[in-house]
Amino acid sequence: MSLTVAALDIGGTAIKAGIIRGGKLIRQEEIPTDAKKGGEAVMRKAEEILSSMGEFDRIGISTAGQVDSLGGFMRFANDNIPGYTGMQVRQRMEDKFSVPVAVENDVNSAALGEAHFGAGKGEKDFLCLTYGTGIGGGIIANGRLYTGSSFSAGEVGHIVTHPGGLPCTCGGCGCYECYGSVTALVREAVKVDPALSDGRAIFKEIHRPEVQALVDAWADEIVWGLVTLTHTLNPSMIILGGGIMQQESLVRLLEKKLYDRIMPSYRHVKLKAAELGNTAGLFGAAALALEKDHLGPIEA
Repeated sequence: MSLTVAALDIGGTAIKAGIIRGGKLIRQEEIPTDAKKGGEAVMRKAEEILSSMGEFDRIGISTAGQVDSLGGFMRFANDNIPGYTGMQVRQRMEDKFSVPVAVENDVNSAALGEAHFGAGKGEKDFLCLTYGTGIGGGIIANGRLYTGSSFSAGEVGHIVTHPGGLPCTCGGCGCYECYGSVTALVREAVKVDPALSDGRAIFKEIHRPEVQALVDAWADEIVWGLVTLTHTLNPSMIILGGGIMQQESLVRLLEKKLYDRIMPSYRHVKLKAAELGNTAGLFGAAALALEKDHLGPIEA
């Protein structure tokens, strides 16, 4: 009998919610987070959502911020959700709903979702990177999520690719996400044409030589990070997430540039667009919830 998981994906803008049974998303909704009201308000909203979802056997929660997935609490959250640092998410939800609860960082959850159901299915060693406002990363090593010594592995956006470069939100300078994120692309694009204010607008105008040159230079910035990650972690695949990576021509451009810059013995690595879109975090959180108590992954 398939167990039923109530899954939440808590972001700074919205909370995505879903019911997953037998590897299928059978119900889905999205509610504004109202993150500026603080962590306590976000938790109350999460409880309200879960209370409206009927009966379930497990809860899986994907959330922005650094998560101690063993203890189920927030190690650190920035000011996008004030007062969220230290929140005992798992204990609170288990006390209220009396079912096992798993909690994980959002990018790690997305990596798990892709591993079980998406582009990474069947791969034992891969990276899942998301390109958007910043750059996030999840690492799957030998079929398991790698979280590091303090549950914070995968902060690939803060690899330094330009020493002494642009200031970053992390407090450092010259970080990868200052140059390879979609935010960075748009920052340069509006200098060329103020109408190029998001990724969709930029690729709509890709036929223009000046826009093509802009995207090519941005692709170089992405690839410098991928070169470092490929040589360091030796993955079989790198899954590229974020809406902009649905441009197949961009993925192929990145792959060509990467192969030109890595050692021949690493050129078996494949680049692939993520397949689950904005449901990856829900599926990953559900997979983690069902692995509790050694239940094994959800059925595909």
